[in-house]
Amino acid sequence: MSNNAKDLGWIAAGGDPRSIGRALGMAGREAVHRHLLRSAIWHRVTDPANSERVAILTASVRACFPEIWAEIEGLAEGLHLPVDQVMAWNCRGDLLASVPDGCTTVMLPGPMPVLAHNEDGLPFFRGASFIAEVTPEHAPAFRAFCYPGSIPGHTFAWTRAGLVQTVNNIRLVGVRADIPRMVLGRAVLAAPDIDAALAVLRAQSNAGGFHFALSHVTDRRIVSVEFGRGELSVTDIDAPSVHANHALHLAGGRAEQIVTASSRDRQARGEALLGAGLDDPLAILRDTVGPGLPIRRDAADDPDEENTLATALFRVTQDGIEWSVHDQASGPAAYAGTTA
Repeated sequence: MSNNAKDLGWIAAGGDPRSIGRALGMAGREAVHRHLLRSAIWHRVTDPANSERVAILTASVRACFPEIWAEIEGLAEGLHLPVDQVMAWNCRGDLLASVPDGCTTVMLPGPMPVLAHNEDGLPFFRGASFIAEVTPEHAPAFRAFCYPGSIPGHTFAWTRAGLVQTVNNIRLVGVRADIPRMVLGRAVLAAPDIDAALAVLRAQSNAGGFHFALSHVTDRRIVSVEFGRGELSVTDIDAPSVHANHALHLAGGRAEQIVTASSRDRQARGEALLGAGLDDPLAILRDTVGPGLPIRRDAADDPDEENTLATALFRVTQDGIEWSVHDQASGPAAYAGTTA
C-alpha cells in the first residue's frame, strides 16, 4: 500500500464489535466535539422530538443486528457521548428527508469493472475523516471511509471477501423507517458476495433512501441497488453510468423524493461526459467546468452544505481489487494498493 496522505487519516480497529466501535469513536472524538456538536444538523437530528422514532429504530437494531448495536454502543463510549444521541446521528437519513450526505458514483461495466466514487460530506470534516481498516472477529475484514461519529458502511468500502460497496444518499420523503439505512449498509459489509448483500436488503428495506453500487471479484457484475421506504429496486449495469443523489429506478422514490440542484446538475454533467466518450472516472469525478453546479465540490457556499472529502477508484479483477483513494482535487492517490 502506498501512502501520500494529506487530509485523510488511516486507523486500524479489530476484535469484538464493542472494541471496534470504541476505536472508531476515539478516532473521531475530537472532530465531533469541536465541530459536529455545534452544528445545526446535529441539533436537528438529536432533538427530543425524534426520541420515539429513535427508540423504535434502536429496538429493531438490537433485535436484528445485535453485533452492530454493540458497535454503536462502543462508538458512543469512544466519542464520550450518550448512546441515544450517537444512535440518532446514525439514523439521520431515516429521521430527516434531507441531510448533508452527497456523493457521485461512476459505474463502468466490463471484464474488469470499475466503480469510482466522490464522497461528499460536511466540509468541517475535511482533515478529520479517515479510512478504517477493520478486522472483525466473525466476519470478513474490510476497509471503509469513515466520518467522525458514524459507523462504516454508508460511504465506500471494500472487503477481504472481494466485495466493493459505494453508497449515495437518496432524499426520499414520507419515510417511517423500521431499520436505519446506515445499519443495513454496515450489515452488507459482512456479506460474502453480491447475492448475500442483496438478501440483507430484501429482508428489510423500510429505511431511509440509499443507492448502493456493488461489485465482486467472483462474478464482476456491477449491480445498482436503490432502496428505502419499504421498496427495493435492483438492476445490472450494462453500460457506462453515473449516479448522484436521487432515485433513477426506484418507482416510489422517483415519485416522492427531493432532487437538489446539485444532484440534478451532477447527474446531468456525468451523463454528458460519458455520452461524449470520456472513460476516465477520475476526470469525471474531478470535473468542475460543466454548466450548473460541479461534480467535484469544494465551494464554501455549496447549497447542500457538502464538499468532496475523498475520491475512491476500484478496479475489480478476477485476482482481486485494485484500489486507490484520493484526498485532493489533483495529483496522486493518498493511499493505493491491491486486495487479493
